[in-house]
Amino acid sequence: MGHNADKKITELIMTKILGVVMDSISSIKPHKDSTLAMLLAAQARNWTLYYMEQAHLSQCDGISLANMRPVTVFDDAQKWYSLGEPVIRPLSELDVILMRKDPPFDMEYIYTTYMLEQAEIAGTLVVNRPASLRDANEKLFATQFPQCAPPTLVTRDADELLRFLTEQQSLILKPLDGMGGSSIFKVTQGDPNTSVIIETLTEYGSRYIMAQRFIPEISQGDKRILLIDGEPVPYALARIPAEGELRGNLAAGGRGQGVELSERDLWICEQVGPVLREKGLLFVGLDVIGDYLTEINITSPTCIRELDKLYGLNIGDQLMSAIEKNCPIDKTGRT
Repeated sequence: MGHNADKKITELIMTKILGVVMDSISSIKPHKDSTLAMLLAAQARNWTLYYMEQAHLSQCDGISLANMRPVTVFDDAQKWYSLGEPVIRPLSELDVILMRKDPPFDMEYIYTTYMLEQAEIAGTLVVNRPASLRDANEKLFATQFPQCAPPTLVTRDADELLRFLTEQQSLILKPLDGMGGSSIFKVTQGDPNTSVIIETLTEYGSRYIMAQRFIPEISQGDKRILLIDGEPVPYALARIPAEGELRGNLAAGGRGQGVELSERDLWICEQVGPVLREKGLLFVGLDVIGDYLTEINITSPTCIRELDKLYGLNIGDQLMSAIEKNCPIDKTGRT
């Protein structure tokens, strides 16, 4: 058999069918969207792509389905996608599903993970694993690594929060289900607004919140470190707060600056990485301020495009390699 024939057979064997669950593709910002970077990388491998939104999923007689559409993607700020005609197919017919629906992490999100889990049981690789998406709250997950995190308290009791503030002098208070820097407050001992902030965030003691010691190094940036199958990308995007802001989130007006991972960053990744692999969390974003891990983002981490541009990387392709490594053999014998 000739070389070209061997090459075609190899390409056929490596071809996969990948579906993505995401928010409306028409509303993304293509120059900075990490999901688009992933799809471009998969398409470059000649994988077949299907597009789904959360509302397109259903379940019938124990089989998870989707009204999915073939999608072609382009690295073009004016035209970044083209959709084909919709078709209803079992999710289990897909080799890989990228779960890239942005928070809120509400009951609809949880119901979606149950449907994705049925596809996983049938042999589809879901990135990230549905059960782990349910189990690992992005704020609370970081508390499993106290050696990496700042002093942290999770409570809904105002007196506990006030005592913790007395100990730490200055705190960051945040809800457990927020994203993009929403509803984050800094309080210092003696601040006359402290009680009303606590009442507002806890809804008068009916909701848990997180309190963490304020880390002054936020002025140097909130670093987003990406891990693929537990291994860190060697550079991070430090989100520098805008003038007069304490939040580095890009959604809150922060600016991104590339930085090489420090020894402390790498140590944090060594602590967290094995647990991520064990939980089937193939693509994760750590938030690190100064020397401290503050959050572990597992739902739809971003910053691929920024780091690719700054350092000439192809993080999406690295992820596809990890997916190939972890993807089970499907019913047709493709790997």
